[in-house]
Amino acid sequence: MDLSLASVTLMHVNPPESSWPHARSAAFDLGAPTAPQTTDLLKAEGHVLASALVALTDLPAFDTVGMDGWAVSGSGPWDVTHNVRAGELGAQLADGQAAGVATGAQVPPGTTSVLRREATTLTGQRVALLDPDAPPARGADIRRQGEEAIAGDVLLSAGVVVTPTLLGLAAAAGHDSLLTHRPPTIDVFVMGDELLDVGPSVGGAVRDSLSPQVPGWIRSAGGRVGTVVRLPDELAATIDAISSSTADVIMTTGGTAHGPVDQLHPALQQLHASLVIDTVAVRPGHPMVMARLPSGAPLLGLPGNPLAAAVTFVSIGLPLIAACRGLPMPVSRYLTLHGSISAPPTAHRLMPVLTSESPNQSVVEPLPHHGPAMLSGLAHADSLAVAPPGGAKSGDLVEVLPLPWS
Repeated sequence: MDLSLASVTLMHVNPPESSWPHARSAAFDLGAPTAPQTTDLLKAEGHVLASALVALTDLPAFDTVGMDGWAVSGSGPWDVTHNVRAGELGAQLADGQAAGVATGAQVPPGTTSVLRREATTLTGQRVALLDPDAPPARGADIRRQGEEAIAGDVLLSAGVVVTPTLLGLAAAAGHDSLLTHRPPTIDVFVMGDELLDVGPSVGGAVRDSLSPQVPGWIRSAGGRVGTVVRLPDELAATIDAISSSTADVIMTTGGTAHGPVDQLHPALQQLHASLVIDTVAVRPGHPMVMARLPSGAPLLGLPGNPLAAAVTFVSIGLPLIAACRGLPMPVSRYLTLHGSISAPPTAHRLMPVLTSESPNQSVVEPLPHHGPAMLSGLAHADSLAVAPPGGAKSGDLVEVLPLPWS
């Protein structure tokens, strides 16, 4: 992990804000792929290939039947001599002979083509074409050995997410296991004495809206949720939770500022952590924190306000998780803004938006209710639009970050 970008020893002072682009690159640089491991195919979904997927056999491994019907030799009509069962090689066909075959079966020796069952008639043990004037081409409906790949061919490069289809390809190519980077395990510590677990906000206490959200955010980004624990605003409890975690990444919510009850900075100082990011020039979400613990594990501190926490997760959580999975930096796209987004002169602003596609133009439209503590705008959004310092006006091209959970 390269921490040269912004790594400093924690101090009881507020360091200067990092720029939003710098924070994203620093988050990606902080992450490192989990150690490569040999993973059984049935357990590898969601992992990332740590080495190229190479064919261990030709694909197909032998000439195979492309459609249910008849393997025939020469011109017809043909006498049916036998049926080829799955997993066996049929007997040699002589000219004028046929064998019943199913899709995927090995083509019997001597076969010149395969007739589709629906194109034939069967009288006794003799097969004929429905249309004698439309004989099949030589090799029709035969999948030739190696037409998809030859043993030793690279089917997929390292750094590809293992999907169900990839697992099927790996099995077809002869693999029982894969060398993968497993998804990082992420422990979540939710801070705040003012948070309620049940019922509506009352008497100065507010409902905890992050515990239900953050695990889903993590899973949508390809991470695995470890423990989700509520912590009191106490230094000892915060230190104990962080130091006891064995997760690949620790994620906290709340307590990222320097208020009288905010315990994250004092805890990180006591733990001799290296601070990578401490506040970012972005709204909302500027009191975000990122550090490396002495164990090497990254810690990501999300602000306690819900939209600010989401902005932080998308801004630096997604790059960090991508790096820990062995994936490249998440890709943005640029779309035309329909509306306007205000931003301070020295800070980026991220706004919940809806994207719409048309044959002529793809646009993003800012949504209302986008204050740091608001969620209703985010609940309708499929992306966050990034306005540069000073804001963006209608018609501008703006960077758009898709919400992985939308």
